Amino acid sequence: MSLLTILYEDDWIVAISKPAGMLVHRTKIARDAEEFALQKLRDQIGQKVYPVHRLDRKTSGVLLFAKSSSMVSALQEQWQSGELQKQYIAIVRGHFPNFKDLDHPLIREDGKLQDARTLFHCLEQIEIDWPNHRYQTSRYSLIQAFLKTGRMHQIRKHCNHLRHPVIGDRPHGCNKQNALFLEKMNLNKMLLHAHRIVFKHPVTSEYIEMVATMPEHFIDVMESLNFQTIFRK
Repeated sequence: MSLLTILYEDDWIVAISKPAGMLVHRTKIARDAEEFALQKLRDQIGQKVYPVHRLDRKTSGVLLFAKSSSMVSALQEQWQSGELQKQYIAIVRGHFPNFKDLDHPLIREDGKLQDARTLFHCLEQIEIDWPNHRYQTSRYSLIQAFLKTGRMHQIRKHCNHLRHPVIGDRPHGCNKQNALFLEKMNLNKMLLHAHRIVFKHPVTSEYIEMVATMPEHFIDVMESLNFQTIFRK
C-alpha cells in the first residue's frame, strides 16, 4: 500500500499532499471509493486525526489535519478571521482577467444562498492552434485563486460563473473542453490544485508554510500547452 506524502508534522498538526481522486473521508455519495485520506493518514502515523478543512475528490494538494479537536477549532478560527491563507492553482478556459475579486453567493444543496468570495490572479495566458468548433484556436489561462470563504466547490463554481470553467471539471465545467482535452491529451483529471497554505501556529506562534508539489498530470498539461510559469515546489 502506497504511503501518503506528509508535508508537515509536529505534536499538534499534520498536513499531507492529497492525490487527485482521493476522498477526504468515507461518504455515502461515493460508494466506489476504496481509499480515504483520513483513514490512510490515521493508519500511517498511528493516531487519530481530525480534518481542518476539505478538498474535493478531484482536487489535489495540501490537506491539513489536527491531532485534537481543540486544535481544529483554533485553526478554523484563523480561517474565519482571514489569518489562514489558502492558494489554489488552476487552468481554465479562455483569457482570464488579470485580477478579479468575485463576491458572488452560491446556492447550497438545500436551496439556501451562502456568501462566497474568491480573489483571482491570472498568471499567464496562452493561445494554441486547436480548432474548437467555430474558432480556429483555443485560449487558456493559468490562474491563482485565494479563498476568502469556504463553500463547497467554490472555486469551480465561481470560475464557471465567470465563464472561465476549470479544465476537467465535470459538474461545473465545459463538456466540450473536457472532451477536447481527453482527445488531445488523454486527460481525465481536473486541473485544480491546492498549492499552498500559510498560517500562524496556534501553539508556537510561528508562521508555517505548506506547499504541495504540482501533480504530474498538471505539469504534463502545462508543458504541452507551453505555459512558461515555473513552480519551484
